[in-house]
Amino acid sequence: YGADALRFTLAAMAAQGRDIKLAVSRVEGYRNFATKLWNAARYAQMNQVAMAPGYDPGAVTLTVNRWIVGAVQQTAARVTEAMDAYKFNEAASALYQFAWNTVCDWYLEFTKPILTGEDEAAKAETRATTAWVLDRILHLLHPLMPYLTEELNEKLTGSSAMLITNAWPEAESRLIDSAASAEMEWVVSLISTIRTVRAEMTVPPSAQIQLILKDAGATAAALAERHRDLILRLARLSGIEVSAGEAPKGSAQAVVEDATVVLPLADFIDIEA
Repeated sequence: YGADALRFTLAAMAAQGRDIKLAVSRVEGYRNFATKLWNAARYAQMNQVAMAPGYDPGAVTLTVNRWIVGAVQQTAARVTEAMDAYKFNEAASALYQFAWNTVCDWYLEFTKPILTGEDEAAKAETRATTAWVLDRILHLLHPLMPYLTEELNEKLTGSSAMLITNAWPEAESRLIDSAASAEMEWVVSLISTIRTVRAEMTVPPSAQIQLILKDAGATAAALAERHRDLILRLARLSGIEVSAGEAPKGSAQAVVEDATVVLPLADFIDIEA
């Protein structure tokens, strides 16, 4: 499974005060994590992602980029705190959740339309930000997965300078944009909720469902409109409607902050069953 996968497994299971019950399935899971990082690096190269000279993470303008820059800072702070306290399992968990979920599952998906769009300034900023985020991940992950991170660092930067000789990333609270974080986390929460409802109700993956945001406040309605295309694509919806009326018969409902998510499912599943 590889030295890095084994090393990360031991770190992830090294909670203080317990013995490690080593399972091959855990090592295999973290090998898949290593593969996920390889694929993220390959995706970056395919989209001309590269470190931009003089890149300043504090100068990004797109909400999605301000959000991920802040998330990097929060992760760096958590990992550093855990490392300093010898809580290697907490450091491993923070890195795994950030790299796999926040970056690969959400940020890279959110920015695909930007990288394939026509706005050259937005594309340039997003490419530079993606490169910087991946670079920070490799630096933070290096103590736990040294071989993989050194290899990917050389591929992404084209430099022979080794991570082990570089400075540890310092968390900068000034780079955390709370408004951008709240906005993108709301989008993540909405899409996750819709996906959960679809899975629980066994809705066919190909079904395009209308989303009704019932009794949504002004903020929720504005966010739904601003990120309409992302929500439609990632939640597999046919449309979004903000309504204060009664939910249609045969609808599944869930709550996301101050809005009720209503998904009319009568045409897609057997309601009686």
